[in-house]
Amino acid sequence: MMRGRDGSQKKHLVPSLCLIVLFLGFLVLYYGPFFGPRGQHANSALEYGSRISRSIGWSNGDNGEVGKSEESIFGQEDGEDGLIPKSFPVCDDRHSELIPCLDRNLIYQTRLKLDLSLMEHYERHCPQPERRYNCLIPPPAGYKVPIKWPKSRDEVWQVNIPHTHLAHEKSDQNWMVVKGDKIVFPGGGTHFHYGADKYIAHLANMLNFTNNNLNNEGRIRTVFDVGCGVASFGGYLLSSDIIAMSLAPNDVHQNQIQFALERGIPAYLGVLGTKRLPYPSRSFEFAHCSRCRIDWLQRDGILLLELDRLLRPGGYFAYSSPEAYAQDEEDLKIWKEMSALVERMCWKIAAKKNQTVIWVKPLTNDCYLNREPGTRPPLCRSDNDPDAVWGVPMEACITPYTEQNQRDRGSGLAPWPSRLTTPPPRLADFGISTDMFEKDMEIWRQRVENYWSLLNAKIRPNTLRNLMDMKANMGSFAAALKDEPVWVMNVEPEDGPNLLKIIYDRGLIGTVHDWCEAFSTYPRTFDLLHAWTVFSDIEKKGCSVEDLLIEMDRILRPTGFIIVRDRKPVMEYIKKHLAALHWESVAIVDAEPNSDSEDGESIFVIQKKMWLIDESAKDVA
Repeated sequence: MMRGRDGSQKKHLVPSLCLIVLFLGFLVLYYGPFFGPRGQHANSALEYGSRISRSIGWSNGDNGEVGKSEESIFGQEDGEDGLIPKSFPVCDDRHSELIPCLDRNLIYQTRLKLDLSLMEHYERHCPQPERRYNCLIPPPAGYKVPIKWPKSRDEVWQVNIPHTHLAHEKSDQNWMVVKGDKIVFPGGGTHFHYGADKYIAHLANMLNFTNNNLNNEGRIRTVFDVGCGVASFGGYLLSSDIIAMSLAPNDVHQNQIQFALERGIPAYLGVLGTKRLPYPSRSFEFAHCSRCRIDWLQRDGILLLELDRLLRPGGYFAYSSPEAYAQDEEDLKIWKEMSALVERMCWKIAAKKNQTVIWVKPLTNDCYLNREPGTRPPLCRSDNDPDAVWGVPMEACITPYTEQNQRDRGSGLAPWPSRLTTPPPRLADFGISTDMFEKDMEIWRQRVENYWSLLNAKIRPNTLRNLMDMKANMGSFAAALKDEPVWVMNVEPEDGPNLLKIIYDRGLIGTVHDWCEAFSTYPRTFDLLHAWTVFSDIEKKGCSVEDLLIEMDRILRPTGFIIVRDRKPVMEYIKKHLAALHWESVAIVDAEPNSDSEDGESIFVIQKKMWLIDESAKDVA
C-alpha cells in the first residue's frame, strides 16, 4: 500500500516538475537578454530575435525562405501568441553605429563569397531573421541633441560621431577640422580646397548659366553626387534651390555619410557595384564626380552606363579628376579610352576647363539610332525595364528614351519651383489624371497642417531637419513642407507601383526600399518618420512588426518624432511597446474624415526619449 501511494505521488510529481521546467525555460528564453553583463547583450539579442521571429510567424525551412503569418498580430490579447516585452535588450556599445544590411562583420561571419573588385562587399547583404540584433542601438557616451539647421551645415558635436580620422587624413583639403568639442566643416573637398561655393559657381560659369547659378533658372533641380565625401558639394547647392542625392559607401573614409546626415544634408549609403542604384531612370539633371575614385571603364563602361540611366535627356555629368587634365602617360590613356566610350554613348563635351570636363547627354534618340550597326555599348532590350531597381543587376547597355521624351525633345518638366505642383508627363504611366494629382496635393496639405498642429507644443523653429516619408506615394507629404526648413527622404515600397519617378519629376528625392529589411543609413539620422499604413502593409507581407519598430528606433534621433497613420488595432499594438522602446505618446486622434481615408484610420504622434546607458537603459528626457 505504501509503495502504491509512493507511485501515485510520483505520477503527480512528474507532470508538476515538467511544468516547472517548462516555465523556467520560458523565463530564461524571454527574459534572458535582460540578465547578465552588458557584454552578453549581443548574443542574447540574437536569441531574442530568433524567438520573436518565430512568435510572429517567420519560419526558416531548408531552403531559407521566409513563411508568412496567417493571422493578424494586431488586436491579439497579450499572451502566448501576442508577446509584449517589458523591455528590449540594449545592444553592446560596439554596435552603436550598426547598419544591419551593410554590416562587414555579418559578411565575415556568414563567409559570403563576394568579388571585392566589383565592390560587392559594400552592397546590401541583410541578415536572416534569426541573425538579427533585435536590440536597441545605444547612443554614444555623452551624446547631445544635434546642432540645429542651418548652423549644422558648418559644425556638429564631435561626441555624436566620435571619429576624427577624416580630419587628419584630409587636413590639407579642408574637409573637416576638429575644434574643441565640435567638428567644423569649412566647405572644402578633395578637388575644391577653397570651398564648394566657389567650385559650384565655377561649374555654372563653364556652362554660361545666368549669374553663375547652377540651377539655371530652375532647370537644374535634382543632382546626383557620387563619391560625395562629407557632402559639402550637396550642402552648398541647397542655397541655390538645388537638392542633391549624395552617395558614398561605408568604406575607408570613416562615416562620411553619417557626417553628412548629422549636418542636415541629404545623403544615402550606397555604391556603384553590381546592382542598379535604387533610383528610377531619368531622375537627375546633373551628376557629379570629384575625384570619386571610380573606374568608369571597367566591364564595358557599365558604371558610366548606370549613370546614363539616371540622367535626364540633356543632363550633365561634371567630372573633376586627373584623367581630365593630367599629361602623364597613364592618365592620357584613360582619357582617350573614356572619351571614345562617351562618344559611342552619344555624349558631347559641353565645357572643359582647368581640371574639369562637363559632358552633356543627348535630348533625343536620334544619335543612338544613327550609330553604326554593332556599336558598343548596345541599346538595352525592349523588355529591360529601366525603372526596375530593387536588387536588379546593372547591364552594360544604353537606356533609350520613351516616345514621349522623343516628342518633347527632353523631359518635358517645368522649371523649379513650378515643377513641384505641375503634373509631370510620367503620371500617364500610372493612369493618374491631373485632377487626381491635384486632389492628392490638397489632401496631404490638409493632413500635414493637422500633423503640425499636433506637434506644435513639442517643436520649435528648426527642431526638425531630416524627415522620412516611409511610404511616399506621389510625394505630396514632402511637397506640403516646401516652405519649412526641412528635406524629406521619400521612400517607395519595392513591390508597389514605382511612383518614385513621379517624386523625382516633382523635384524631390527618395529611394526604393523593402521595410522587411533595415534601411541603408546610420543610427540616429532622422528627426521625424512618417508611417502611412506601413505597419499594415508589413504585416500583410508576413514580416516582423517588432523588427520594424526596432528599425525605426535605430534610425530615429533621440527626441525625434514618429507619425503613424494606420488602423486603430495598429495603434493599440504600438502603444503596448512604447515603454520597452523608450518612446512616449504625444497625441492620438482620429484621422481627418475625407474620401481618401481608410475606415477607422487614426493618427498616433510619438516622441523618442533621450536615454543613456549605465547598467540598464535610463531615460533622461
